[in-house]
Amino acid sequence: MTSTISVASPVGTLRIEGTEEAITYITLPGSGPEHAERPPRSNGAGRTRKAEAPAGTKAAGATRDVLGNAADQLEEYFSGTRTRFDLPLELDGTPFQKEVWLALAEIPYGETVSYAELASMVGRPNAFRAVGQANGANPIPIVLPCHRVVASGGRIGGYGGGLDMKRRLLAIEGVTAFA
Repeated sequence: MTSTISVASPVGTLRIEGTEEAITYITLPGSGPEHAERPPRSNGAGRTRKAEAPAGTKAAGATRDVLGNAADQLEEYFSGTRTRFDLPLELDGTPFQKEVWLALAEIPYGETVSYAELASMVGRPNAFRAVGQANGANPIPIVLPCHRVVASGGRIGGYGGGLDMKRRLLAIEGVTAFA
């Protein structure tokens, strides 16, 4: 069973989706219709961060634990006390996309890399456009920090939540070159 919770953050309300075993998706505010209209993975009811979880099965409790842990870690990130996430993730994508998404987690907090550098990190130095497409399809932004990937030549590049949000996330990490 998949459930969701909403978490207030400095960049707007985030929607976290997950199962009893892993986080499956994070929706950013303003991330566009392709995310807002995505069909739900199950009939799990939405919850707010502070809402009482419904009584139910052991699986429902485990899902609340996974989602609650994700919400706690995101709150720590936004408060500046967490620089790396430690969450179980379930990634639904091609093998190449998954490779790119996992490489995102290796970009240090407060640092950026170019799409070309990310392509080199996954052993495909000429595939920077494909890396950019995989980066744009990242289902778990912030946790898998696609906001740390910028264009070559000092440009900020794109971001599913919008460039203002990308600048704000980078500023939280102390990166002000794109302010």
